[in-house]
Amino acid sequence: MLSKRIIPCLDVKDGRTVKGINFVDLRDAGDPVELAAQYAKQGADELVFLDITATHERRKTMIEMVKSVAKQLNIPFTIGGGITEIADAEALLNAGADKISINSAAVKNPQLIEDLAKTFGVQFVVLAVDTKHINGKNIVHLNGGRLITELETENWIKRAEDLGAGEILLTSMDHDGTKQGFDCDLLGKINKMINIPIIASGGAGKTEHFTEVFQKAGVDAALAASVFHYGEILIPDLKQELKRNNIPIRI
Repeated sequence: MLSKRIIPCLDVKDGRTVKGINFVDLRDAGDPVELAAQYAKQGADELVFLDITATHERRKTMIEMVKSVAKQLNIPFTIGGGITEIADAEALLNAGADKISINSAAVKNPQLIEDLAKTFGVQFVVLAVDTKHINGKNIVHLNGGRLITELETENWIKRAEDLGAGEILLTSMDHDGTKQGFDCDLLGKINKMINIPIIASGGAGKTEHFTEVFQKAGVDAALAASVFHYGEILIPDLKQELKRNNIPIRI
């Protein structure tokens, strides 16, 4: 059985790592390159960097930061934010990123998913989806949750898989920043619908939440930010807890 993955997420704004509650009120949580090295030492399986200014302010993702991180890291990392064409992805890959994450650009141009998958391989393409429950439906949101779409989350994820997305990073905006646990019902539902890995995001507050999302939703990986950045959960402790619960994990 494949090991489950623990993934710290570093939201980067103006070259610094930040974490907000429900995508607003950003706090400064440190230097991304230093944090990345620290997480690799702690035993993180992968890292995700999301440049949360990029889409909103139409700025290209930080190539220089990727180069610095790649020098420090011996674990895979994904970078997202402002990737709108093949050239953006190629530049990040050449700078040392292992995967790229697309979100708003894929909704606006679904062909981008297929183009990236054909150019670099499906394992390179992560589709990030921010979802919110509205009037009994799960609806895709864009631009850090600032823009509502007419897409139902389940339909969009299925379509993205058909187009060649290799992995889904699903953030529940209703749970994000609350520390009340992941949205296991939605994650479990979507996990049954698709054959590619899901990274659960939004809602981690304590170690039990990770055990719960792996056991109940069957996801492949779980991602969190603030609980890791502020030392509320230490990755070695988390992994011991998961191991005690018979969840396959890399120690």
